[in-house]
Amino acid sequence: MLTDSAGVCAHPLAFVRAQRGWSYQRLARVVARRARDLGVANMAAERQKVWRWEHRGVVPDRVSQLALAAELGVSSEKVESHPWPAWLPTGDVVRTDYPWSGAGSVTSMIDVVEDALTDRRGFLTITGAGVAALAGEWLNLEPARLAAALGGRQVDTQIVNRIEHNIPGLRLMDDRLGGESVRRLVDAELGVVTELLTRGSYTEKIGERLQLLAAELARVAGWASFDAGYHTSAQRYWITALHAAHAAGDRLVGANIMKNMALQCVDFDRPREAVELANTSLASSGGISGRAGAMFQMRLARAYAALGEPVECFRALVRCEAAFERATPQDPAWASIFDEGSYAAQIGICYIDLGRLRQADRWLTQALAIHPAIHARDHATYLLRHAAVQVDLGNLDQGCSLIREVVPLLEATRSQRNGRRVEDVRRRLRRYASDPQAREADHLLAARPV
Repeated sequence: MLTDSAGVCAHPLAFVRAQRGWSYQRLARVVARRARDLGVANMAAERQKVWRWEHRGVVPDRVSQLALAAELGVSSEKVESHPWPAWLPTGDVVRTDYPWSGAGSVTSMIDVVEDALTDRRGFLTITGAGVAALAGEWLNLEPARLAAALGGRQVDTQIVNRIEHNIPGLRLMDDRLGGESVRRLVDAELGVVTELLTRGSYTEKIGERLQLLAAELARVAGWASFDAGYHTSAQRYWITALHAAHAAGDRLVGANIMKNMALQCVDFDRPREAVELANTSLASSGGISGRAGAMFQMRLARAYAALGEPVECFRALVRCEAAFERATPQDPAWASIFDEGSYAAQIGICYIDLGRLRQADRWLTQALAIHPAIHARDHATYLLRHAAVQVDLGNLDQGCSLIREVVPLLEATRSQRNGRRVEDVRRRLRRYASDPQAREADHLLAARPV
């Protein structure tokens, strides 16, 4: 079994190795031995080959897959029907079949609290048809009324107000410190709400408020897990969040959850699924304007940019601008993070994904001039993105200056997503390995706390 101190398993094969205590060399020998059992006598036991399967996206040949499947007790039929690495046994599937009801929501909370913290699968478990089915179900459901006939102590307004009061602080801590630092705190708060829903006695109105609290706490826990690299955990929290939002009858909260899930698909190079989730988010939001509406349109723009469809991306950006211009103080509290700096930076990132680096440079320059550095994680994200653009444009001096600026922010926040961006910048710096300035910048990034 994986231990709680085990690292994030970013590939299903890494998860399988961690479960069985296999090194790369040990796994190579297992595959070679099983291949001999299949009649392939000269199968070499190469550690490097296994490493490339896990880290370079290399797909093992058919004999190697069948040999590994034999060792893992997976049928050859599943190997044929589920392309690599989908057939690997990576633990329990992520449930999506909870009833869309108050009871189903509570069941999903019970399943996710605590268990998601120790789920080390740093890859997506729900993909393809599962994403489409979930999006379709959410969009077509009507909010259910919550039955509140549970025994136990009375949950009053004061208790609910107290928990509601804690949520902005959790959002702020996630923003300033990164997901790794706060995911346990959010999970603990979600556990309290789950306990109240399970054992408490409350009116229908209080029950709806508790479900809404659970939805936002599970969304934040999912986002923190996503930021920390625990991607299956993020999916599990977001499934719970969707069910709680449905039980509370709040389509806008559900739209925000779908928006988060769309970005995860963008990060995992699944842009078509990101487009589907972003469109579901927009449809669920009922055409809301202001910052929230702008966020939903921007997420669709990001998805189309990742898909390489500039026309649809720019259409979404035009709608995003129109919505953003109608921002008011009455916008949802969770939308306040989408300020002018974030808006400009996200446009710049769209241009990066479309391969238009000079436009990206202009937008990111504008964004960093107005984005508050107190939002440390996002500011670090935009600095790293801009540094990569500058290096790609051949502006090494500017790129290295941005790297020196970002290092203190990386030390203040713990974000696996930004860690991936750091490695991306370091790969770009290798072109300039003979330049002392590039070597110094690479050393600063390599020495950052992990």
